[in-house]
Amino acid sequence: MTNFHILTLFPEMVLRGLGESIIGRAGAAGHISIEALNIRDYTLDKHKKVDDYPYGGGAGMLMQAQPVYDAYLEAERRILERKEKEGRPDKKRNRVIYVTPQGTTFHQQMAKDFAEEEDLIFLCGHYEGIDERVLEAIVTDQVSIGDYVLTGGELPAMVMVDAIARMVPGVLTNQASGETESFYDNLLEYPQYTRPEIWQDRAVPPVLLSGDHAKVDAWRLQMAKQRTRERRPDLYALYEQAHPAEEKKKKLRNR
Repeated sequence: MTNFHILTLFPEMVLRGLGESIIGRAGAAGHISIEALNIRDYTLDKHKKVDDYPYGGGAGMLMQAQPVYDAYLEAERRILERKEKEGRPDKKRNRVIYVTPQGTTFHQQMAKDFAEEEDLIFLCGHYEGIDERVLEAIVTDQVSIGDYVLTGGELPAMVMVDAIARMVPGVLTNQASGETESFYDNLLEYPQYTRPEIWQDRAVPPVLLSGDHAKVDAWRLQMAKQRTRERRPDLYALYEQAHPAEEKKKKLRNR
């Protein structure tokens, strides 16, 4: 089970978005848990202010260190309290993921690695960012979902929680689907078809109707490689590196 703790200024946005479909059902079934802590609840300012002007000038406002840090401490306190109730009072440092375009680009293997953690804390920034001092104090991973800027960290955090949660045992009804889809073994997923057999004069490939599972598997691998080679040559290069014997056989056949 993986427990997600999201530090945010918009907890309802996060909980509503992650409370539906497969992720929502996984939470209800106890395979994962998701809680959102409102950073504004931890400010010491009587007006609930969490931002201020940056030193040195510049456009926009910056989230202050104090409310972010206190929200983080509350998340850690809740994690420790749960473990103590379960008779596991370890004080292992939990991974804190700061969602930022300056971070390492998120990918499928990272989702698998994060899914092995019992607790993950996500920090969602806003405005022009967060005071660097609190990032230095609490963040273990800075992660981006792409080279573009959004108005806040909630949507990227939700994207990552969704991808990570799918890797947690029990979340997917058919666990094999998480092992054969895009990016598995650096290949994009093969094309798929369902009923009717013919739609707008387009027929399902005959091999998928053959009932020969070995031939179906071979066709799917061939199509996955072809699609990856055409659409993502960077990924296909990684696939070739991981399967040198296979590529050697292919070159011998083509002689």
